[in-house]
Amino acid sequence: MACAPWWKNEVIYQIYPMSFCDSNGDGIGDIRGIISKLDYLKNLGVGALWLSPVYASPNEDNGYDISDYLAIHENYGTMDDMDALLAAAKQRGLRIIMDLVINHTSNHHEWFQKSRRRIEPYTDFYIWKKGENGEKPSNWGSFFGEDCWEYDDVRGEYYLHLFAKGQPDLNYKNEAVVAAVEDVMRFWLDKGVAGFRCDVINILWKQSLENGKPRVALTGCEHYLSTDGLHKLLRRFNSEVFSKYDCYTVGETVFVTPKMADDLTNPQRAELDTVFAFAHMETDCFGVKWLLRPFSSERFLKTLLKWQAALPWNTVYFENHDQPRSVSRFGCDSKELHDISAKALATLLLTLRGTPFLYEGQELGMTNFDFADMEKIKDVESRNIWALTERMHLPKALRWEMIRQKSRDNARTPMQWSAAPNGGFTTGTPWLAVNGNYKDINAETQIGDKNSVLSYYKRLLALRKKSEALRGGGFKEVYCKNGVAVFERETDGEKLCTVVNLTSQRRRSPVCGRALISNCDRKIVGGTLRPYEAAIFTKP
Repeated sequence: MACAPWWKNEVIYQIYPMSFCDSNGDGIGDIRGIISKLDYLKNLGVGALWLSPVYASPNEDNGYDISDYLAIHENYGTMDDMDALLAAAKQRGLRIIMDLVINHTSNHHEWFQKSRRRIEPYTDFYIWKKGENGEKPSNWGSFFGEDCWEYDDVRGEYYLHLFAKGQPDLNYKNEAVVAAVEDVMRFWLDKGVAGFRCDVINILWKQSLENGKPRVALTGCEHYLSTDGLHKLLRRFNSEVFSKYDCYTVGETVFVTPKMADDLTNPQRAELDTVFAFAHMETDCFGVKWLLRPFSSERFLKTLLKWQAALPWNTVYFENHDQPRSVSRFGCDSKELHDISAKALATLLLTLRGTPFLYEGQELGMTNFDFADMEKIKDVESRNIWALTERMHLPKALRWEMIRQKSRDNARTPMQWSAAPNGGFTTGTPWLAVNGNYKDINAETQIGDKNSVLSYYKRLLALRKKSEALRGGGFKEVYCKNGVAVFERETDGEKLCTVVNLTSQRRRSPVCGRALISNCDRKIVGGTLRPYEAAIFTKP
């Protein structure tokens, strides 16, 4: 039997560098801060680290607007620091995955500055178009709740930006763009990175620029979502770059179905290894994340299990830099139920089939922000939505509830390392306010507590590392009803069963057994499940 690729055996931990650890007291996390916490991450039990962008950037969108792919932002350090991180991680057996943001660049990028002046070979590096009869080129909308065409006085044309105005989209119908992006990939792979998380990768190829069918959000998306041209482009990237290295790729993919995800990840098609799908993250909204609906644990669990059955392997995740904290969203962050529900979510996540991703602080049960109003919000998307909904005359209380529940700043509050001021994140003034619960929820306190959320994660990660069934076994749904899920993972020599009650109520358990791990510390699980009870046990 062929040996499984490393990314099927490891858990990957996402670091949002701005918020992870500040080594110099300027209030912004940095690469030296990451290096100082590598032993913590190794002891946690993860095998690879995904870094959100550390490239040079004006930070209109916190680094997802890149002005130089081959340089490190001064906030984070230098290229020497990056080399030191790669070396220190390798010494500990940890891999580094870079965030590859190639749908767009910053409008400060040299490519764009030359393109707007029609300096070859950059004239057509971006998507430019003239308006007609005083109208913008098309009726498309952007992901950030605004128009997606911006007029440039220098060029005398509009450029397309599916995200912020400072993030012009690249033109992949230009061979020179494809070649330039491949050079960026090779630069980092030659440095020793283990792969890429590919930002909004399924929207790179714009099939046409015609008007789109009117819809609540993202009018025009039928012209660029997972097009035939995209698949051809990804096969090119794989053939020319990815396959030449031991390179893992995971694509952030919007609005994908299981069939679309399989088209992107099927090994026979040679495009990507895995993708981040969002179906389970959209179960508490109506299509668009800002259109809220109450969380349903049954809807959430059924969506997860549907995707488990649909794909032989993919990612599993509950948090990232764009999503609210899972314990506040899918569990319960009240004092009474915080720990038990955080552990239930951990049990679910780490026993599903696929490559698990953890987000910084998830292993502590960090919660959504405790801000009282927009004054402390820094996220450009949240500010755009606040302004848009104000123009729509939505009630202020409803607008704030949308921001409170779904703002990306929920995930971006600084990492809570200790009960020291600012949670031990910085000795200066943090770029974004630290959650006030850092004195109760922090790494230093939990490291010394065998019953903490952190200790529970360590136990689960250790079990997954030694269990062939959890790392690569088959998946079988046994039961999913009333907020309770039961499923089995099995290889020829091992069979494990997971049971999770993802509600605040007692529920009947359809299975029973002697627990290997229980978040309620019960040896026998069966009969009636307690609120948020979860366990793993062996099956004969």
